[in-house]
Amino acid sequence: MTRPLCCLTVDVGNTTTRFGLFSSDGDKEAEPLGTWELTTPKALTSDEARMQVMQVLSVLAQDLEAARDAGHESRGFARPPLGAILSCVVPTLVAPWTQALASSCKTRPLVVGPGLKTGLRLCYNDPSEVGPDRIADALSARGRYGAPVVVIDLGTTANIEVVDARGAFAGGIIAPGMPLEARTLAQTAARLPSIELKAPSSVIARSTRDAMCAGVVLGSAARIDGLLDRVFDELGQEAPVVLTGDDAAWVAALLAHRTTLDGALTLRGLHQIYLVNVSR
Repeated sequence: MTRPLCCLTVDVGNTTTRFGLFSSDGDKEAEPLGTWELTTPKALTSDEARMQVMQVLSVLAQDLEAARDAGHESRGFARPPLGAILSCVVPTLVAPWTQALASSCKTRPLVVGPGLKTGLRLCYNDPSEVGPDRIADALSARGRYGAPVVVIDLGTTANIEVVDARGAFAGGIIAPGMPLEARTLAQTAARLPSIELKAPSSVIARSTRDAMCAGVVLGSAARIDGLLDRVFDELGQEAPVVLTGDDAAWVAALLAHRTTLDGALTLRGLHQIYLVNVSR
């Protein structure tokens, strides 16, 4: 497959769908030319997905035009034919997104999964179980921050991915994310309300909502810190910690461990996988 001028990366999570447009000039560490986010629906037809792709491409094209008008260099255009790569953790949405990308980008999209080259060795009992977003996170972190490295991706789930000193995906941890924990409390405990997630001023709370925030938010931060200590013990050394995902920006300040925020980590990893599989 000949490499088009640009590549559209699509990361479909349980809560948020992210798009990133990259130049396909071969730079694996390139930042996206533009990004966009949408809420992930529970169900989606290929026509609905195609409308979303076309909307995103239109917005990104306008952003690139504005950047050029302002004198900033732009190395690509959000116009078909585009390369495309999809990471989707919702099985029922893989087919509609694949069809939508093929139609909108005028090319066959790559779908991260078994059989697609990634350049990352998976030390997992069953490599097919590793989610595509976890692979993209680990690959991207290894490329930018070296090995060993630890990634924390905070969304519907809180994933910790570990890349060992050899550069292989050593495994990781999957825990409930803060939105899932808060929603479960409100739905299963009759007297507990829905809450807005925020860090309480004190861990010893004096209201039900603050008590829930203390348990969910501060509890999640404490769990992450404790798990990182255990990960470092098993690795036999400390490693850089990269934080990404929906809740990464404000949770970073609650952690005892030093972390690096990287909002484009997953999208950049998808772009790297695309470059591995598509020739010039």
